[in-house]
Amino acid sequence: MSEGAELKDGPDVVLNRLAYLSPTAQLFGKITIGEGSSVWPNVVMRAEVHEILIGQSTNIQDFVMVHVGERTLTTVGDDCSITHHATLHGCTIGDRCLFGINATIMDGAVIGENSIVAGHSIVTELSVFPENSVIAGVPAKLVRRNDNSEANLFNARMYKVNAENYTARNYRLEAQQLADLVPDDR
Repeated sequence: MSEGAELKDGPDVVLNRLAYLSPTAQLFGKITIGEGSSVWPNVVMRAEVHEILIGQSTNIQDFVMVHVGERTLTTVGDDCSITHHATLHGCTIGDRCLFGINATIMDGAVIGENSIVAGHSIVTELSVFPENSVIAGVPAKLVRRNDNSEANLFNARMYKVNAENYTARNYRLEAQQLADLVPDDR
């Protein structure tokens, strides 16, 4: 067993039947990740003081950094997509949220369910955004209110299928797999 695998299987790292766990992911400290979630290449999670809690069917994509704050744990809800190079630091994220590439969420920030944080945005410490927010900018501001749950859930489900494919060593989504994700009423 490699050193990295031992760290992922340590007594404080709880992995609940993940859809996919990249061998290059690095998980340190007290971390719990929900069933059906995926952790992609070069993700780093560190929880030395507080803990990191990741919900079910959430995808943590390539090069994401998840860390705890000085006084706060990091919590991510169910069916979230945390995209490439994002940083989550001691924050609370509701269910069905999507974070754009290179978004940063700082200590004590709270993002309500069904929200989107645009790529390259910086959500500053102690910022609070209600459910159904679209957030963008540096520093990040509320751009508009919109129920993003359907689009965000579609993205999370697509990543879950992709993760299950990767676990089976199939690195391509099939057209039928994508078609199966689209509701019949579309």
